[in-house]
Amino acid sequence: MTVKIGDTLPSATFMTFGPDGPRPITSDELFKGKTVALFALPGAFTPTCSAKHVPGFKAHAAEIKAKGVDTIACLSVNDVFVMKAWGADQGVGDDILMLADGNGDFTKAVGLEMDGSKFGMGLRSQRYSVIVKDGVVSELNVEQGGEFKVSSAEYLLAQL
Repeated sequence: MTVKIGDTLPSATFMTFGPDGPRPITSDELFKGKTVALFALPGAFTPTCSAKHVPGFKAHAAEIKAKGVDTIACLSVNDVFVMKAWGADQGVGDDILMLADGNGDFTKAVGLEMDGSKFGMGLRSQRYSVIVKDGVVSELNVEQGGEFKVSSAEYLLAQL
């Protein structure tokens, strides 16, 4: 079942990279009592993700946070080391929290996985953005295959 507006997100544990190395972060730590703009994409270092998706959220981070967003998070079915390297490559600094859903557990739980096997990528996340308020989905923007429109930072910013 795919998550929808009004749903509470399932419990999950992601990995992120902190000052002391890889560390888990639970969905409660991420979402409880906060407004989070989360965007998910098929893979780190992939063309649209690196040329448009992350740069858009980086460019609009101050505007998004000025609208009451506590955290902007980027999620991908990649390992924490890849997400750290990609965040450094993209210069996200403290503007975007890079989240690794290494086994795709959260992605499967929200029903937004895609099969990238024909590209040698295996299970990945669909491209989407979501506004989460205290763990509840208030906006959900899922792209159609191969598109980049409704999950952009600009589209999400207009929803805030």
